[in-house]
Amino acid sequence: MTASENRPLTATRTFPPDFLWGTATAAYQIEGAAREGGRTPSIWDTFSHTPGKVFEGHTGDVAVDHYHRFPEDVRLMSELGLGAYRFSVSWSRVQPTGRGPAVQQGLDFYRRLVDELLAAGITPALTLYHWDLPQDLEDAGGWPERATAGRFAEYAALVADALGDRVKHWITLNEPWCSAFLGYASGVHAPGRTNPVAALQAAHHLNVGHGLAVQALRAALPGDAQVTVSLNLHEVRPLTSSVEDREAARRIDAVGNRIWLGPMLEGAYPEDLFADTAHLTDWSFVRDGDTATVHQPLDLLAVNYYTPTVVAHAAEGDAVPQEDGHGHSEHSPWAGSEGVAFHRAPGERTAMNWAVDADALYDLLTRTAARYPGLPLVVSENGAAYEDEIGPDGTVHDPERAAYVHAHLDAVHRAITDGADVRGYFLWSLLDNFEWSYGYAKRFGAVHVDYDTLKRTPKSSAHWYSRVARTGELRPPGCD
Repeated sequence: MTASENRPLTATRTFPPDFLWGTATAAYQIEGAAREGGRTPSIWDTFSHTPGKVFEGHTGDVAVDHYHRFPEDVRLMSELGLGAYRFSVSWSRVQPTGRGPAVQQGLDFYRRLVDELLAAGITPALTLYHWDLPQDLEDAGGWPERATAGRFAEYAALVADALGDRVKHWITLNEPWCSAFLGYASGVHAPGRTNPVAALQAAHHLNVGHGLAVQALRAALPGDAQVTVSLNLHEVRPLTSSVEDREAARRIDAVGNRIWLGPMLEGAYPEDLFADTAHLTDWSFVRDGDTATVHQPLDLLAVNYYTPTVVAHAAEGDAVPQEDGHGHSEHSPWAGSEGVAFHRAPGERTAMNWAVDADALYDLLTRTAARYPGLPLVVSENGAAYEDEIGPDGTVHDPERAAYVHAHLDAVHRAITDGADVRGYFLWSLLDNFEWSYGYAKRFGAVHVDYDTLKRTPKSSAHWYSRVARTGELRPPGCD
C-alpha cells in the first residue's frame, strides 16, 4: 500500500511551490479570423465546411473571436491568477501554403499575444501543431507523405526564430494519435480519410516531423528553453483478467501509446506493433535513420488525459462494440486492431459520455514515471464537458466540473506523493469553443461563452480553480 492510498478527499493538499498552474486552448477552436491577415484554409476549415462532417454545419470561421479579443482573454487569465497559458499557433496563419517564408502579420499576432501574456505575468507555452495542417499540404498528400515532416520542421524554425526570445516552453505536436488515426483511419477528424495504411504512414511521419522539429527548435532557441511533445496516452484496461482481454489491451497499448513512446523515448518501434499490423503494411516507409531522428532528448513529457479506455477480445463473427469515445464511424481508428471491442467504463459520465475516473490518471502518471525515470511530466490537458447554462442571476454554476477537476488534481498530488515528478497542470479549456466534430454543442471551458454575443462569463469552477492556482492548495469545492 502506498502512502497516498485511501486518503480522504476532504483533506487539503499542498502542491510544490514551483508547480505550474495553467489552462489551454487550440488555435482553430478559438481564434476565428479565418480569412484575415493572409491566413489560408487548413484541413479543419475544409472539413468543417464539408456538409455532414461537423454537428449542424458549425465551423471555426469566427469561433470565439480570440484573434480580436485576446487582450480581454489574457485579462481574464490574469484575474483568475493563472500562471501559465498553453496555446497553439495556426500553421496556415504563419505560413499559408506550408512552404516558404512566414507571413509577418501572422507572426505579429502571436508576438502581441505573447507580449500581453508576459506583461500579465503569465508564462506562455506554445504548441506548434494542434491538428490544423495547411490545406495545401494535405492536397500534396498530407501526413502520409514524408515531405510533410520536413515542412513541419521548416515551420518550427520560423516560429522559433520569431518567438524564441519570448517563449521558453515549446510543444511540437498535440495528440499525434488523433491526427493520424482520427484523421486518416476513422475519418471523424480532418482531413476525413479512412485508410488504415495511410494512418500508419501518417503516424510515422508525425514522429519524424516531431524529431526534425526538435532539432530545429534546439538550433534556434536559447539553451534554457524546454521542448516536449503532448501525447494523449491511453490508460488501457482489459474488461476482464482473461488472457484474451489482456491481449486486446496489449494491442491497443501498442497502436495507441507505444507507437509514439517507442521511437520518441526509446529509439525504436515496438516489434509487436509491426506484427499486429503486418496484414496492412510492411512498414517499408520507415527508412534507415528515421528512429534516430525521432529519438531526440526531451526536457519533459506532456500528457493529456480525460477518461480510461476499456477493451475486450471479440470473437470472429461477434458484434464489436466501438464505445471508444472518439466519435462514430464505420471505420476503426485502431489500425491493426479492428476486432478489439471497446466498452464504456462504469461510473459517472460527462457530457461527452466519458467516464469520470481520476484513479486512471494516477495510474497513468505513476506508470509513465516508473518507465521513464528522470523525465519530468506535466499534465498538458485535463477537463470535462458539461451542460452549462447561465442562471437568472447571470452566473454559471458548474459544480460537476469543479468536482471533476478536484478529483483529478488529487490524483496528480497522489502521483507526486508516490514519486512521480509532475511539474504542472493545464486545465482544458480556458473558454467554451469549437469542439471539433461536435461543433459548439459541447462546453469544456472554465469560462462560458455566449456564442451569439461572445460575452465571456467565468463559471463557478473557474473561481474555484483560481483559488487553487493562487494558493497552491487543493481544497474540495465549497470548502474555501
